[in-house]
Amino acid sequence: MQKKNIIAVNHSVILAQGEGDFAMHDMVHIGKFKLLGEVIKIEKDVATIQVYENTTGLQIGEDVIGEEAPLSLVLGPGIIGNIFDGIERPLQYLKEVSGDFIERGIDRVGVDVQKVWHFVPTVKVGDKVSMNTIIGEVKETELITNKIMCSFDIDAEIIEIQPEGDYTAEEMMAKAKDINGEIFEITMLQKWPVRKGRPYRERLVAKELLLTGQRVVDTFFPIAKGGTAMLPGGFGTGKTMLQHQLAKWSDSDIIVYIGCGERGNEITEVLEDFPKMIDPRTKKSLMERTVLIANTSNMPVAAREASIYTGLTIAEYYRDMGYDVAIMADSTSRWAEALREISGRLEEMPAEEGFPSYLPSRLSEFYGRAGSVKSFNGEIGSVSIIGAVSPQGSDFSEPVTQNTKRFVHTFWALSRSLAYSRHYPAVDWNISYSEYIAELQNWYEENVDIEFLDVRQKMLKILEEENDLLEIARVIGQDVLSDSKKLVLQISKAFRVGFLQQSAMHEIDTFVPMKKQYEMLQTIFLIYERALKLIEKGIPISEILKTGILAEYEQLKFQIENDQLQKFENYNISVKNRLKKLEESYQQHI
Repeated sequence: MQKKNIIAVNHSVILAQGEGDFAMHDMVHIGKFKLLGEVIKIEKDVATIQVYENTTGLQIGEDVIGEEAPLSLVLGPGIIGNIFDGIERPLQYLKEVSGDFIERGIDRVGVDVQKVWHFVPTVKVGDKVSMNTIIGEVKETELITNKIMCSFDIDAEIIEIQPEGDYTAEEMMAKAKDINGEIFEITMLQKWPVRKGRPYRERLVAKELLLTGQRVVDTFFPIAKGGTAMLPGGFGTGKTMLQHQLAKWSDSDIIVYIGCGERGNEITEVLEDFPKMIDPRTKKSLMERTVLIANTSNMPVAAREASIYTGLTIAEYYRDMGYDVAIMADSTSRWAEALREISGRLEEMPAEEGFPSYLPSRLSEFYGRAGSVKSFNGEIGSVSIIGAVSPQGSDFSEPVTQNTKRFVHTFWALSRSLAYSRHYPAVDWNISYSEYIAELQNWYEENVDIEFLDVRQKMLKILEEENDLLEIARVIGQDVLSDSKKLVLQISKAFRVGFLQQSAMHEIDTFVPMKKQYEMLQTIFLIYERALKLIEKGIPISEILKTGILAEYEQLKFQIENDQLQKFENYNISVKNRLKKLEESYQQHI
């Protein structure tokens, strides 16, 4: 047992000195309260420790006992559907042992080791196993099957395997022997250090769309499975609401939602809403495929910093089973603020706005653990990371936003002006971008239409032209614009309301499949092309607007259900006929 004694306390950072041989990132228990901490700096015989709990009452001279192991998670069946704090302590368990307020010194329990699971073996005696080889399965929830994997990184042979039956997670499920005769016991549980990424055989190119059902995302600024995205926006721009939509509707197998340093009422809303949500694909509770990590702003700052890695490690664990996992981190700004506070207490040299100089490298490590991979067991899985950023005053030039942009490939900028005009999702199409378009080209062509990207690009050009025209109109007014330019403004307005704006509360509009998104794109572009031809023939735009086709387009998203796409063809025929009738009527009056 390694032991030192407290020589200084600075809020969540303490100094311990003594003969104990501590190592970097070792976990320790501190003082009479047995507070949990982590070694973050060693200088001669003095260890600097960040404490994951409130340090009130600690005294100089109290013992600091080392665990001789880094912060590690207990991984196994029982994680899905659970709600943890930042260091994987189940909140329900904490409430049972300490009441409504978390007492200090409660050791980590991870998953329930007393619960009985039905084990089905998938290997037999004599089979070769190694890292991540699946030896059996248990039904973790109605939607997720937990695949029991080997955690040792060595070739071995199964010499004993339990028959199908009911077992607790700590019971021995199999034994394996390597070429040197060493015996390994395999249980349903394994431990993994949170700051170490889980290994894999091969990293794959992200070529499949992470379908979210949100039109502005899927059509214009998509994210691939295994991709990274950031969601910056000031207060009230709808970051949390959009992340709820992505969690509910994205076609990921598992959602890991990390509430990192957000206000208590927001975390409470998540904890209350998610268990009530129904998974639209399976009609079962969304918690059947969700893990929640709750770390509010009034919790110790060190645990906030660890919560991000806790969520990542859980996601990689299920990725290795072959699942597509999406991480919703809300918000990485609060995580960065935790780094800043700890750095300040360590008296490190600050960089821009007081953030530590290693902020970019920490962000790189975080987003770098996303990806689509082939595991050692042959399963293909992915971890997608969507991180919310909360820049003060919607200032996208602040360090967290700017540094995050360096490491993500999708940028969904939330606009305060759009949000305040009740346009949701408030994604600003003028500054948002996605770098996955080239990788997803084949997916769009095979699953939507070969012309999808072409129509998408044409609509983006119309939106860009609208932005330029609005600048001109603010100076000289719209009246001096030509009818063709006025048409661009009218088409863009209808497109913003009818396509880019989406209601999370409407039964039909809350989720839109890609086929319907493409039909909506085609329809508005058809209207634009036909109307432009009429204007070129001298027909005033005022006459075109009187047909009501643009006003009707704005309501199509509510009127045409997702499985009734043939109605678009009927509407398109109606548009052509009315515009043709307008042309004939105009020619007769000439």
